[in-house]
Order: sequence, then structure tokens, then C-alpha cells
Amino acid sequence: MKKVLAIVLGGGAGTRLYPLTKLRAKPAVPLAGKYRLIDIPVSNCINSEIFKIYVLTQFNSASLNRHLARAYNFSGFSDGFVEVLAAQQTKDSPDWFQGTADAVRQYLSIVEDWDVEEVVILSGDHLYRMDYRLFVERHRTTNADITLSVVPIGEKNASEFGLMKIDPSGRVVEFSEKPKGDALKHMQVDTTKLGLNAEQAAEKPYIASMGIYVFKKQVLVDLLKKSLEQTDFGKEIIPGAAATHNIQAYLFDGYWEDIGTIESFYDANLALTEQPTPAFSFYDEKSPIYTRSRYLPPSKLLDSQITESMIGEGCIIKQCRIHHSVLGVRSRVMDGCTIEDSLLMGADFYEPAPERKTHAETGGIPIGIGANTTIRRAIIDKNARIGADVMLINKEGVEEALREDQGFLIRSGIVVVLKNATIPNGTIV
Repeated sequence: MKKVLAIVLGGGAGTRLYPLTKLRAKPAVPLAGKYRLIDIPVSNCINSEIFKIYVLTQFNSASLNRHLARAYNFSGFSDGFVEVLAAQQTKDSPDWFQGTADAVRQYLSIVEDWDVEEVVILSGDHLYRMDYRLFVERHRTTNADITLSVVPIGEKNASEFGLMKIDPSGRVVEFSEKPKGDALKHMQVDTTKLGLNAEQAAEKPYIASMGIYVFKKQVLVDLLKKSLEQTDFGKEIIPGAAATHNIQAYLFDGYWEDIGTIESFYDANLALTEQPTPAFSFYDEKSPIYTRSRYLPPSKLLDSQITESMIGEGCIIKQCRIHHSVLGVRSRVMDGCTIEDSLLMGADFYEPAPERKTHAETGGIPIGIGANTTIRRAIIDKNARIGADVMLINKEGVEEALREDQGFLIRSGIVVVLKNATIPNGTIV
């Protein structure tokens, strides 16, 4: 794997994950109470013995850059690195990144300088655990020019992915990016060829690209130099290369979730609390997920009832009930609160006791969840100040609402409180 270079794509503006992406890049969105989305592909690389990793960023990348710098610092005796390549304007490339392929193209000179045989292109906003060594081995065994990692999927979300048809050898013979209507129906295949039984194949009649690719280095360089007007791998580069190059499909049979929307992000986080074994687990000693070390104190739980939940480090929880929820680092929940089916991202810092006391005396609201508050089916972003006697329960069952001036939005029926927002005492949503 010393001959493999990894490039993690930092993603676009992340509009479907808004407002979580209002102040941060999509891969920097917190996950599971202590991680960030970018930790998933970077950890997969490290566990797969790929230590040369570039991360391409463009939108709201300050917190992502800071996290990577603090979390991934290899020894000076290693040639490994996790390095950010931010979008930049140069004489040769006066525009910002125009798409996934264009982002790599603008840094192609760096790729060419490396003595590597393959380049792995990864997405920064997926939740999965994968050994890329098996991925690269399949690529080499089939002498592929490009290998795509694929999963069988059902009709509900099929139009959101690149779909393909393959021959018995696993070679991709047809590729369609996010087809709709009749074009979508045309991409149906018999997925029993992938090892699914008849019932599973009926539920999942499409083969979807995970947006994860292995390229022969020279093939990648040639394709990007050949078609300067093509800016996206899934929409243009790969479909255009299907007729002239050996493109293979690699079946991934583990858990994989594309965290592209508020609903999928919410569901993926709460799924981590499932018992006895969640679909994705962070408790795998052989393939750990790495992140920044914070050296926080243990969480303190005072006379509280907590069921089916995950609690991050450094939390202080007093006399409350928490069910089927995830609480991030430094979360503070006061007396009499009820939190159900919710994700609290916690805080970036501890508010000093004198400041909290001043807030209490002057009618202000400290960071955390105030006394006797009820939160249900909600996402509370970092550093939020939720007052006392608040009810965030989407009482009217609203599906979509934009209330940024009030500190929250409703997306897919989920109440999302903005980062650094203040929700006054007694608010009912």
C-alpha cells in the first residue's frame, strides 16, 4: 500500500445538510458525540495502511483544517501525512473547484510528483468501515483502469446515486448518474448475481456507486488532462471512460450510509444507540475510528435515568431523563429535563461558573439545556443556549420551516437548533 495515494473530497456547499453546514464544511460536521465525518475515511485509510492522504476543501473549511491538524500528526520518522489542499486561484486555474474531478485536476501536479501506482478517491461524508486493501487488490487482480466500490440499493433512493450495469466478470458496461423516470427503470438489474437471495434482490434491484474510486495513476492523469471541460467524476469522467477503459465494480457488503441530508444524518447517529449490536459500531478494536484527543474529564451523571443512549466525554447531567439520544462532548443538561430521540452536539468549551452565575442573576441563558426543558426528535448544534421550561417537540408536526431569526429550522420534521443559537425561556416549538 506504499504505492497508493488517497484523496478525500471535502464536498460541496452541503446545502442538504444546512444548517449544520452554515459555519463548517460537510466533513467537519460532528458525529456520534465526539467524532467528525472526516474521521471515517481518514481512519479507514490508516487502518488500510494508506498513510499518504490529501483532503481537498473549499467551503467553510477553517474548522475542518483545524481538526485535521490537531488529530492526525504522524511521527517524524514516517512519510505519512494528512494534508489539506484548499481551493485556490492561480494563473492556470483562476476558478474555484467546479466539481469532484476539477478539484483533483487543479492539484494534478502534486499527484504526478508522487511515485505511486494507484490513487484512491474518497468521499468525506459517508459512514462505513472498509478495508481499502481488498479494494485495491481487486483493482490490481482484474488489471482495471478504474474500480468503483458499489452497493445494491432499493428504488426509494436510487435516483440519488450513479447506477450501473455489469457483466459476469464484474466489468461495468453501462453507467448512469442519478437517472429519473424511465431512465431509472432501465438501470434495474438482477442483483442475485452479486450474491443476494431472491427476496433481497427484489428489494434492491439497482447497483449504486458509493462515490469511491481506485484509479491507475496514469489513467487518472490522462483522463483529467484530456477533457478539461469535464468537472465531475460520476457525471462525466467515468461514464465517458466506460467504452474505452476497463472499469470494474467492487461489491461492498458492509454497512454504508451516505450522510447527505438532515434526516439521514439524524437517523445514522441515533442508529448508533441500537442494542445489542448497532449496524455500525465504534467499538471495533481491530479497525478503530480515530479522532482528536481532547483530554476531557469523565462525564458526571447525577440522579438521572439514561436508556439506549450514548454520552460523550466531559458532560454534566443532573436529575433528568434521557432516552434514545446521543450527547456530545461537554453537554450540560439541568434538572427536570426530558430528552428523547435527539442529538445534542455539546459545546466547544466550558462556560466558567462565574459567567453561568451571572447569567442566572441577570436573566441570561448559559450554554446547555435549561431546567425542566423537553426536547424530542431534535438536533441541537454546538454551543446552543436552551432556556428553562422550553419545549422543542415540533408540536404542530411541521415538515419544513425556516426560522433562523429565532435560532432554529425544521427539516424533515426534525427541529434543528443552530450553532451558537439562543432559545429563550419558555419557548414552545
